[in-house]
Amino acid sequence: MKTEDSAFVPTARREGMITKEVDGELLIYDRDRDRAHCLNPTAALIWRRCNGGVTIAEIAGSVSMSLGVRVDEQVVYFALKQFSRAHLLVESQTSKFPSHLSRRALIRRVGVSVTLLPLLTSLSAPTAQAAISCGGACTGGPGRGSCSPGCLCSVITDSCVAA
Repeated sequence: MKTEDSAFVPTARREGMITKEVDGELLIYDRDRDRAHCLNPTAALIWRRCNGGVTIAEIAGSVSMSLGVRVDEQVVYFALKQFSRAHLLVESQTSKFPSHLSRRALIRRVGVSVTLLPLLTSLSAPTAQAAISCGGACTGGPGRGSCSPGCLCSVITDSCVAA
């Protein structure tokens, strides 16, 4: 289903963001808002293509090729709506997304498998600020690394954060 705004070219926020791929998902830490976001593989594919030079139709086509199944433009709009709410898009571009898109309606209307839906999970992460006081990068890798006593190695930032 085509929309009237298929020439729209979304731009993902990159400034103030730390990104890391873990097990096919994309972890994004927004340093400006102290929020951590986890994008499933479909959402990650869409977010990476939001470079300000690719239309919704082109994003849908590219994601379709990557996943090996047809991805409708409505699926891309569904992801963009989530990105907009999470402040992962350039603010000036977040005004026009179909408001009627819900997971259930999208599955019924477009016939998307639940496993292919772009999903984003967010949470506040104020302890990431403590990375400075814990001191530097992890040695040995996230989750296994060694940090100062009372600190843990963060998967998101690859640095020591307060436990």
